[in-house]
Amino acid sequence: MTKTISAQDLRAKIVDGSELALLDVREEGVFVNSHLLFARPMPLSQLEMRIFDSVPRKSVPVVLCDAGEGDAGEGLVDQAAEKLAGYGYTDVSVLEGGNQGWADAGYVLFSGFNVPSKAFGEFVEHKNDTPNISAEELKALIDGDEDFVVLDSRPYVEYHRMNIPTGVDVPGAELAYRVHDLAPSPDTLVVVNCAGRTRSIIGAQSLINAGIPNRVKALRNGTMGWELAGYECEHGSTHLAPDVSDQGMERALVVAEHVADRFGVKTIDMAQLNAWQADANRSVYLLDVRHPEEYEAGHMPGSISAPGGQLVQGTDLFIGTLGARVVLIDDTGVRATMAAHWLVQMGWNDVVVLKGGLDADLETGVHVPNIPGLNEIKFDEISAVELDASDSVVIDLATSAAYKKAHISGAWFANRMVLADALKVLPDTSCLVLTSPDGVLAKLVVPEIKALTDTPIKVLTGGTSAWQSSGLSVSDGEENMATVAEDVVLKPYDHKKEIPAMMNEYLTWELDLVRQIKEDGTTDFREF
Repeated sequence: MTKTISAQDLRAKIVDGSELALLDVREEGVFVNSHLLFARPMPLSQLEMRIFDSVPRKSVPVVLCDAGEGDAGEGLVDQAAEKLAGYGYTDVSVLEGGNQGWADAGYVLFSGFNVPSKAFGEFVEHKNDTPNISAEELKALIDGDEDFVVLDSRPYVEYHRMNIPTGVDVPGAELAYRVHDLAPSPDTLVVVNCAGRTRSIIGAQSLINAGIPNRVKALRNGTMGWELAGYECEHGSTHLAPDVSDQGMERALVVAEHVADRFGVKTIDMAQLNAWQADANRSVYLLDVRHPEEYEAGHMPGSISAPGGQLVQGTDLFIGTLGARVVLIDDTGVRATMAAHWLVQMGWNDVVVLKGGLDADLETGVHVPNIPGLNEIKFDEISAVELDASDSVVIDLATSAAYKKAHISGAWFANRMVLADALKVLPDTSCLVLTSPDGVLAKLVVPEIKALTDTPIKVLTGGTSAWQSSGLSVSDGEENMATVAEDVVLKPYDHKKEIPAMMNEYLTWELDLVRQIKEDGTTDFREF
């Protein structure tokens, strides 16, 4: 029998600051509607692929939750608990009554995604009175002859999709690292934007905290505010910040030292890291905050890519254990220090910058997670060329967002958790072929679908990416949806209709987070 924990006891654990992995095992598209503030999204359909990176210490207390009784999510926690026990996790509990039990105890439930970080962004603006500029004021600057620069604090893929005219892509933790070359004159006004509010606020306040001499302002409500004001964004821009000059590096190191002193950012060496990793009673997260391309070119073994701006934006996606030790790595210490000083303010007591983390032998390439049970699964394979010549029915297990963007022509979308429902609507076939972006999830699903049908099952070698690399036919859109698409979080821009209304709703939700976190009372956000 799985242990249970009451809402009252769980809240006490959250508040006391000890290590705790609080995991909501529903699909993210359902999770976003209502969840505990510090619950980490850990969909049961993705559990094997995420769990060891998200919760590396198997003896840490784990609490699982779903919606609670009377909801379609009921029972997911029991399946997750059984799986975690099989993976070696020794202290797994289930929240009594799930989210409904939490609400019945008088505690607050939140909607949205990355809520701890977004709530923190609103807290920062509220407490620091972070300067901002309206879309109308910025448009006047662009149309005039003013000395200003617009720095977009989002990752390149978001910037490339749409950006403020004249904007340069400088993701979050890169701002204090690169601003000195982009705005060398202290008279230049620096405007920081994102799509909404959080990264605009955090980015602007980062530069203010760093003590740069320029005036700094956040673009009020980001690209959403810009479009709601009736202005158009640019699309497909490729204006990236240049490599840091020697003079820019000197200035960046000075501001990083200033930030470390003011906010108490600590450093450790490799010997201390080794001691921490040998401590079986504490969790350690080793996060490389540089650009993903820099990480892939060479990174410390065991580290995970967590670009600094995105780490602050989504701590719940990178750090699955509350109260854990967090070790940040970069090449100069500037970006790691800027990310660390925000984590300190968010309430992380044991966040440090590692000295010399890139001095040893490095690994190259992307991070490959350790997936329990994958190598034991037996399955038949089919190549892309063989599949193209067959009349097999293809089941695509990618996220619905990835499926809608591009999928094998004629394939059917299906969510892993409701395969039985999917099989009821699929056409008759002599063979079912499973695919996923890289083929990994498809392999994991083989035993589950074999238990549901006598139809022969094969896995597409290399997954959908291999099909695309072969130049074979792909489609986009929502054709052949064998199950409901409730697995992903939609942003305001993702809605085909009523985008302005969705933007306003989203911005209103962000602004209300200050009130909600005060009512919740479990945060440890700090003022300096």
